[in-house]
Amino acid sequence: MPLLWNLYYNVPMLSRFTQNIIPLIIACALFMENLDGSIIATALPAIARSLNTSPIHLNLAITSYMFSLAVFIPLSGWMADRFGALTIFRAALFIFMLSSAGCGFSQNLPELVICRLFQGLGGAMMVPVGRLVLLRTVSKANLVNAMAWVTVPALIGPVLGPPVGGFIVTYSSWHWIFFLNIPIGLLGIILATIFIPRVREENPGPLDISGFILMALALAGLVCGFESIGRGILPTSIVVLMLCSGAVFLGLYIRHTHKLAHPIVDIQLFRIATFRAAAIGGSIFRIGIGALPFLLPLMLQFGFGLSPLHSGMLTFASAAGAMLMKFSAARIIRRFGFRRVLTINTYIASACILGIACFRPTTPHYIILGFLLIGGFFRSLQFTSQNTLTYADIPPQLMSKATTLSSMLQQFSLSLGVGTGAMLLNFTLGHQGNMTMQANDFWPAIVGVSIISCMSVFFFIPLKPDAGSEISGYPLPPQAVVKRAEP
Repeated sequence: MPLLWNLYYNVPMLSRFTQNIIPLIIACALFMENLDGSIIATALPAIARSLNTSPIHLNLAITSYMFSLAVFIPLSGWMADRFGALTIFRAALFIFMLSSAGCGFSQNLPELVICRLFQGLGGAMMVPVGRLVLLRTVSKANLVNAMAWVTVPALIGPVLGPPVGGFIVTYSSWHWIFFLNIPIGLLGIILATIFIPRVREENPGPLDISGFILMALALAGLVCGFESIGRGILPTSIVVLMLCSGAVFLGLYIRHTHKLAHPIVDIQLFRIATFRAAAIGGSIFRIGIGALPFLLPLMLQFGFGLSPLHSGMLTFASAAGAMLMKFSAARIIRRFGFRRVLTINTYIASACILGIACFRPTTPHYIILGFLLIGGFFRSLQFTSQNTLTYADIPPQLMSKATTLSSMLQQFSLSLGVGTGAMLLNFTLGHQGNMTMQANDFWPAIVGVSIISCMSVFFFIPLKPDAGSEISGYPLPPQAVVKRAEP
C-alpha cells in the first residue's frame, strides 16, 4: 500500500513500467472513442429499421455527437487544470461508458440523440485530457514511444470500425456496438486509478466564459458545416449558413482574446515555431487522412462491388501498418530528426494516398493489401512525428492549453477532410452525370486530397534541423553545438 500511495501521488517516482503502461491506458480510451465514431456509420441502416426511422434522419446520431464534441473540447484544458487531469479523465471515461449504455438501450431517435450528445461530452474531455495526462507523466526521453502508442488508435479505429460494425450487425444486434464500450471503460477507470498520478495546476486562472461560448459556437458551426458538405443531408443554404456563422464567431473570438490574460484557447501558442509547424502543417495533412475512411470504403463497396465485411478486411491492412510503425518510429526520428522525417515522409505518405487512385476492380487484392499496409506505416509515422513535435517546446504551464488547441485543430481538420472528400466526389458525379457511384468516380477526389496533404510540407521545410532534438535525441550539427555553447 505505501508503494501504491507513492505511485499515486509522486510523479518523479514513476517507474519505467508505469511510464510504459500509461500510454496504453490512454491509447485504449482513445481507441474506444475512435472506434465508436466510425462503427456507427456501418450500423445506421440496421439501427434505422429497429427504431422505425429513416437512415437520413438517423444521421442526427452522428451529427449530434460531432456537435457535442466540438462544443466541449475548448473547456477540457481548463477543467483538467482546475480539477486535476486524472479526475477529469476518469469522469470522461465514466460519462462515455454510461452514455454508450444509454445508446444501446435507446428505444427511439430522440433518446439515441440525447445519449450521443453525452457521448460527445465524454469524448471531448477524454481525448485532450488523455494527452495532457501523457505529457505530464511520461518523461521526454520516452515521449516519442508513448506518442506512437497513442497515435495507433486514431488510425486503427476508423478502419476497424466498418468490419466490426458489419460483423456485429450481421451476426448479432446493433446494441452491442455501444455495449462494447462498457468493459473497456471500466477497465480504463480501474487502471487509471492505479497507475496515473494526481497532477494539477496550482493556479489555473479564471474560466473565460465568454470565450468558451464564442469558440464553442465557432467550432459547432464549422465542424457541423464541413461534416455536412457534399452529403445531401442538409440544404446547401443551411450548410453555408453554418460555415459562415462559424467563421464569424471565430473572428469574434480572436478579437476577444486581445483583452484577456487567460483565454480559454490561447492562439498565442502559434508563436512557438515547432507548435505552429506541427499543428497547422499536421492539420493540413490530416485533411487527406480524414477523407480516406470516407472515400476508401465507398470505392471498395460501391465501385468494386465488395461486401462491407470484405471491404473492411482489406482496409484493416493500414491499421496493421500503423502497428508495425510503433516499433520503428523512435529509431527513425532519432536517426533523422523531426524536420527531415516530416519533410520526406510528407511526400511518401501523400504518394501512398495518391496510389489508391490507381486501384481498379481488377487490381489483385494482395496488391491492395500490401499497398495499404505500407501506406498505414508511413501515415502513422507522420502522425507520431507531428503529435510529438507539437509539444516539444511548450512550457509546462501552457501544456493544457496546447492540448486543447491541438485537439480542436485535429478534430476540425478531420471533419474538413470528410467534407472535402464528399464535395470532390459529388462534383465528379455531377460532372459525369452518373446517378450511381462507379469505380472511375473516386480517383479525382483521392488525387485532390493527396495534393492537399502534400501541401503541409511547406510548414515543415522552414523548421530548424535540430527542431525538437531534446525529445527526439537527434544529434545536433557541430556548428549548432558550438553556437549553443557561446555565452
